[in-house]
Amino acid sequence: MTTHLTFAGMVARKHTFTLPLDYQQPNGETINVFARELVSPENQHKALPFIVFFQGGPGFGAVRPAANGGWIKRALQEFRVLLLDQRGTGLSSPVSSASLIHLSTTQQSQYLSHFRADNIIRDAEAIRQQLVGDEKWSILGQSFGGFCVLKYLNDAPQGLKEAYITGGIPSLTRSADEVYQATYQRVIAKNNDFFSRFSDAQGLIKAVAQHISEHDVKLATGEQLTVEMLQLLGINIGMEQGPESVYYLLEQALITTASGTIVNPLFLAHFCQMLDYNSNPIFALLHESIYCQNNASNWSAHRVRAQYPQFNYTSDKPFLFTGEMIYPWMFDQFSNLRPLKEAATTLAMKDDWPALYQQAVLAENTVPVAAAIYSEDMFVEMRYSLETAAKVGNLKYWLTSEYEHNGIRMDGEHILDRLITINRGENLR
Repeated sequence: MTTHLTFAGMVARKHTFTLPLDYQQPNGETINVFARELVSPENQHKALPFIVFFQGGPGFGAVRPAANGGWIKRALQEFRVLLLDQRGTGLSSPVSSASLIHLSTTQQSQYLSHFRADNIIRDAEAIRQQLVGDEKWSILGQSFGGFCVLKYLNDAPQGLKEAYITGGIPSLTRSADEVYQATYQRVIAKNNDFFSRFSDAQGLIKAVAQHISEHDVKLATGEQLTVEMLQLLGINIGMEQGPESVYYLLEQALITTASGTIVNPLFLAHFCQMLDYNSNPIFALLHESIYCQNNASNWSAHRVRAQYPQFNYTSDKPFLFTGEMIYPWMFDQFSNLRPLKEAATTLAMKDDWPALYQQAVLAENTVPVAAAIYSEDMFVEMRYSLETAAKVGNLKYWLTSEYEHNGIRMDGEHILDRLITINRGENLR
């Protein structure tokens, strides 16, 4: 099914594909997978090659562009852009507690086990064959999307002309525990940067923590605001303009009224908008599984946190934000996660996740790959990215300290242009 639309500076076509939930049972249950095709008006009747964008996450739909700008503007100079809503996200049979409520816990965990990168790539290959047949296409992955790019190179390189990665080269072998040990150290460094930049932020956040510890404060979504939830705001301090957003939120967290100090309703509303756990449950349910190969995560981030007691807040020591970590208590405290608590526990204990990468295959890769590695990335450990880059054939990288993890959102036109130049062996501008 296709639908045509026009945006500012772009012509869009909406595609919906019916694909197997489980590719081992191709005649079994199906899901819908949505993709939005973009082309510049002057090129809409030309037979341009495709570039497919894999969104970060896991658990987030592709970007919804409002105008021709950023990396999309650069891509549209020579490609048709395909924005893929990965299965379970956006308009692709979206996963939520409401969509799974009719299933038992066992059925929920079995269903969700089909939403990792391996099946995302199978979806992409099925879509490629429907759209362009045997023609190869290019791919671009941001963050977890970069993990998907590497999986594509591993599983179906015959479908690829070239590949691009921004802020998302995973380790091929390291466990979830090793990943989180490195990540917690990165988060500590980002906390130090944040509280150095904003000298009154420690006092502001501790005042909020004390207030919500002494009062029953409800978020706009109805849950009780806890100190653990407050720490989760730290996922934003590793993003471009994220520290500023967190600081400005804290500035207006508490207000004085005739009846005393209260938490500003504006803070309570904006707080919910800065966290995605209620709206994008796959992120919480499957995040740790992206590091699992024939082993269980067993709530890795929660266990590894015990090695860093400075994150256990008390009023007599500095407040620290956490980062991109999933904790079991989140399935008690976030209302849209509560119905999925047992399924989440089952997935955390699942020890037969298939292997994601084969080093021997990737070492022989012939598809040209260009990657941007951000040295200050809070989410993807630079050392592990460089370790992988050395093991993947035909991969060139650009190591830079100019950007945070989501640099492509802020300066995407330049970043993609540079990667294309690197990949094709052209002189840098």
